[in-house]
Amino acid sequence: MARILAIDYGTKRTGLAVTDELQIIASGLTTVNTKELIEFLKDYTNSEAVELFLVGEPKQMDNSASESEIHIMKFLEALKKEIPSIPIKRVDERFTSKMAFQTMIDSGLKKNQRKNKALIDEISATLILQSYLYSK
Repeated sequence: MARILAIDYGTKRTGLAVTDELQIIASGLTTVNTKELIEFLKDYTNSEAVELFLVGEPKQMDNSASESEIHIMKFLEALKKEIPSIPIKRVDERFTSKMAFQTMIDSGLKKNQRKNKALIDEISATLILQSYLYSK
């Protein structure tokens, strides 16, 4: 089996998480400067087998698209063009940032460490991936 790679897209930073090869465990991979994201994904998929990109879909409480969806759609077009062999699936990502912050508190990270927005993005991607794995 190949890995599933989750993407918590942001206009500045993007959090990434990945499964193990058996698709059992979701782990944070890294946070990447969004301008370097496509290049990072190309390099990663050249060295690791990835069968699916899982991209967070931010929605409002009324189920309408969030403002950031415009940026995500542009990214998805570029991703499909650059890495057409890997399918993309969207997953509702409502509350993942709040859940990521709570996870940091629950795990005992100090207040100073909880200000690390890159870590929040990576944990958010992990939560998106974990929820997908639970639903499978």
